[in-house]
Amino acid sequence: MHGIVIIVPVEHEQRSQGQLSSFSDIEDMALLLAPRLAYFAGVARTEHVTRAAHEMNVPQSTLSRAMVRLEQDLGVGLFARHGRTVSLTTAGRTFLASVERALAEVERAAEEVRADADPATGKVAFGFLHTMGAETVPGLLHAFRADHPRVRFSLVQNYGEAMLERLRAGELDLCLTSPVPDAPDLVARRLDEQKLRLVVPAEHRLAGRRRIRLAEASEETFVTLEPGYGLRRITDDLCREAGFKPRIAFEGEEAETLRGLVAAGLGVALLPPPTVPRPGVVELTVTAPRAAREIGVAWLADRPDTPPVAAFKKFLLSRRGSLLP
Repeated sequence: MHGIVIIVPVEHEQRSQGQLSSFSDIEDMALLLAPRLAYFAGVARTEHVTRAAHEMNVPQSTLSRAMVRLEQDLGVGLFARHGRTVSLTTAGRTFLASVERALAEVERAAEEVRADADPATGKVAFGFLHTMGAETVPGLLHAFRADHPRVRFSLVQNYGEAMLERLRAGELDLCLTSPVPDAPDLVARRLDEQKLRLVVPAEHRLAGRRRIRLAEASEETFVTLEPGYGLRRITDDLCREAGFKPRIAFEGEEAETLRGLVAAGLGVALLPPPTVPRPGVVELTVTAPRAAREIGVAWLADRPDTPPVAAFKKFLLSRRGSLLP
């Protein structure tokens, strides 16, 4: 059966084209069209406005107006009308293929975020310092999953400032970091403290000592983390408090790499305790100034937590003073 395509009047076509030309970018078009895409797909599937309205539980008049407005906004006819039924035009079939893909993607995304928020099987995006990856974080996750065995984790290891950037971007729910941040858009809680040691080569002149004032290392060459790392900032601050500016030979991105550089005789370093003792170095207790770093958990202020994130946050806060092994 041959249908009759409704011809849009010239003045309406010009009005539609004028409207389209006013869009600043594709986001404006998406904002305009999105509310009517599901209606369009329903009418296209049933080829009957009344039946589609019944299935979608919306008034027929609402659905009819939405389809007319959709065609006006696009400036093209999507349907051929045949009494009580409709059929897609060539443009309508082209549009439907993309609409169905878009709606399927929206449905998939909705299912994904619902799954991530599920109290029993949801997901937590958790960031932490490299130095906590070998022992601290695995121990925390093991303890947490004793009561939440099916909660999933997306784990990110990075230095403090990079993790805070990802936290602000919505890529992380929580992060363990040092120093504990103080920013108006973040909430941070101190969890524990980790003493730092002066690490020297095994054959170093200070290797026979057990304790040292940091000022005694003022003439040494240091190996440190790169600027932007929390431990680098703490190292600079402690040396300044001890009355000197460290002479830096190497900058790295990972604490155990620095230990390797120290073992090779390339300098000394202020580092947290290792997971396992490393041969070739001696670790000295720093008596002055007080050498320690605070470890805290941070999250974005005013962002609602999903149930799994809330549960893990509560768990971390319960570990205050006993976070570190």
